Amino acid sequence: MGSLDFYSLSLIFVFLAGYTFIAIEHVVRIDKATVALLTGVLCWTILFASPTVICENPTSCLNEHVSYISQIVLFLMGALAIVELISLHKGFRLISNIIQIGSKKSFLWIMSFLTFFLSAVLDNLTTTIVMISLLQKLLPKDEDRLLIGGAVVIAANAGGAWTPIGDVTTTMLWIGGQVSTLSIMSHLFAPSIVSCVASVFILSYMLKENNIPQIPDREQSTEPMGSAIFFLGLGALIFVPIFKILTGMPPFMGVFLGLSILWIFSDIAHKDQQDRAHLRMTQVFARLELSSLLFFLGILLAIAALDSAGLLIQLANVLNAYIGNDVIIATVIGLASAVVDNVPLVAGTMGMYTLEQYPPDHSFWQLIAFCAGTGGSILIIGSAAGVMFMGLEKVDFFWYVRRISLAAIAGYFAGIAVYLLF
Repeated sequence: MGSLDFYSLSLIFVFLAGYTFIAIEHVVRIDKATVALLTGVLCWTILFASPTVICENPTSCLNEHVSYISQIVLFLMGALAIVELISLHKGFRLISNIIQIGSKKSFLWIMSFLTFFLSAVLDNLTTTIVMISLLQKLLPKDEDRLLIGGAVVIAANAGGAWTPIGDVTTTMLWIGGQVSTLSIMSHLFAPSIVSCVASVFILSYMLKENNIPQIPDREQSTEPMGSAIFFLGLGALIFVPIFKILTGMPPFMGVFLGLSILWIFSDIAHKDQQDRAHLRMTQVFARLELSSLLFFLGILLAIAALDSAGLLIQLANVLNAYIGNDVIIATVIGLASAVVDNVPLVAGTMGMYTLEQYPPDHSFWQLIAFCAGTGGSILIIGSAAGVMFMGLEKVDFFWYVRRISLAAIAGYFAGIAVYLLF
């Protein structure tokens, strides 16, 4: 990468230190949002202090990056609010009540396909929470339930990779102009579904039993207006990419349009009902997971500092010199996302490679979206879906390695093979 001065080395050290603490969050018990924010602030502090920084006006550089980053954070905030409103109205029970179980193998496939398509509309984290919660209601905890939970993680990450709103990293590429809606959906659907099917096929032969135990009584009812909120919410999220195509406005404006309509609808529906105060939008904002939004803000700020210092361009030059193959670079980035969070990986990749080098909808960007999304399934700490599964089911890291990782790797490379074929 050439000679690096003291400030550049300091930037790299702070970023790697922050990255390390984020990766081992489950060990050190320090929230990754805290580490990400601190890392972002320290990186920009070093950048402002550097007399040799490439960015001539650090203030202008910071303002430019904040303008872009805020679009991602605002989009996520609006999408999370819509999903939380559906959850408050217990709208997701509409899904659990249509699941018919014949055997554990059939249940595995039903849960996997439901997760795959639901995560394409919602996001992989929210979908994992919903599906694992359903799984806990429908089966007693044993080895087979954990295997099906592992399949849910794989399906959620694969399903989120082929739509612009299904995964945070894909959303970042979409907002940044690296991919467009119709192109990524048409090119990545086949690799994503094959990746999911290949992994689930392997896991289906690892189930110890095939019979389904007695299922407890299901909760049939939703909250008042729950069904309407469910379908309105899904429609609002699906309409976001359409809104962008029709108007050319940023995606966060589309998600805010849907949020506004849902807000008005819920206010009117519950305005005269004192016993429905818990269903109002004010309750949604009180329940939003702001730490996730602050994590994205912090880590994207840190990546932006490396970009403004010119370090990402130097790293890209090294990769091109020593590897030089787009497919291998994307594959390596995907494998790396199994160890560390894919958000900073993709953010770094967007800073390393420009749209002049790889134009919008180039195969490189599509492979990055697929690999970063599905590669995170290989280890349980490699994706938000996996970390959530670990927390909800108290899954051991090494159990996941022994029972799930091989199936995830098989699906990962199967998807890449399908993409290269077609």
